[in-house]
Amino acid sequence: MALADFDYDLPAASIAQAPAATRDAARLLVIDRASATLADRRIAELPELLRSGDCLVVNDSRVIPARVLAEDAAGRPVELLFLEAETPGRWRALVRPGRRCRPGATLAAGGARLTVVAVSEDGARVVERHDGTIEELLAAHGLPPLPPYITHHAKPVAEDWERYQTVYARTPGSVAAPTAGLHFSDALLDRLRARGVEVRALTLHVGPATFRPITAASLDAHALPPERACVPAALAAAVNAARRQGRRVVAVGTTVARALESAVGDDGRVAPVDGHATLTIRPGHRFRAIDALLTNFHLPRSSLLVLVSAFASRALILRAYRHAVTAGYRFYSYGDATLIQ
Repeated sequence: MALADFDYDLPAASIAQAPAATRDAARLLVIDRASATLADRRIAELPELLRSGDCLVVNDSRVIPARVLAEDAAGRPVELLFLEAETPGRWRALVRPGRRCRPGATLAAGGARLTVVAVSEDGARVVERHDGTIEELLAAHGLPPLPPYITHHAKPVAEDWERYQTVYARTPGSVAAPTAGLHFSDALLDRLRARGVEVRALTLHVGPATFRPITAASLDAHALPPERACVPAALAAAVNAARRQGRRVVAVGTTVARALESAVGDDGRVAPVDGHATLTIRPGHRFRAIDALLTNFHLPRSSLLVLVSAFASRALILRAYRHAVTAGYRFYSYGDATLIQ
């Protein structure tokens, strides 16, 4: 398939600029793969939409305050998005504008002195701090790494510190939120458990590829970079037990789908992982770990839209997205959700 097959028209007004009034107040478009039907529901109805015995798997990665506003040697603004550590004082980072951040360039951020020491093949900079650690810089001056399409304020507001994080976030490492999980409140999770839904967690640290467009000439040539992941042995056993017993495994987000599908071995069983999720999911992939997927609406021409089109079908997903636009659903990170089953 051509990348153009995964495009759709979205009015700018449909892009959510702020979260819903409460976490579980978002709308939910239920997409039934077997009947190719759509149903307009609410996240708050999820306990009635899922089944007793379902194994609901969430991603407990915690978003780090990865965005830092800095200045170059001439006092001009530079924005950094710190991705991951090479050493405590040296991290990989995305920078804007890149032309001001060639190797040797010096930056100042919150009193810290930084030097760009290298440029990676993917365009990321290797940035070194001379007077402390990068983690200390992020703790003191980092901002929530909101996506660039959230433009209603120049800097994150107090609400973003809470709402751009899941209530079950535990392990720091993501530079973007696993957004399907933003809809869950503690009360909603309690209602799901009371319904007989088994709630389990894995960790996948979301990298920058989640919001980057596909640039390869064809889908076959596109490969997602590896993302750090941990699938605990207890979770692998729970997923395997659910599938063996005919119970559904419901992935909360494309990150969970990627982690679990990457962890499936040649025997068809999910194995523990302490390393990376490496799979790129395209149409034609045979899903062997998940039976349903709760996920937000995704960017045109993105790897995430390709993934959900692999799980359902491109035609059904694009029809669902057209319906969502017409019906006034809110799109992207702070927007509404879909339940594909």
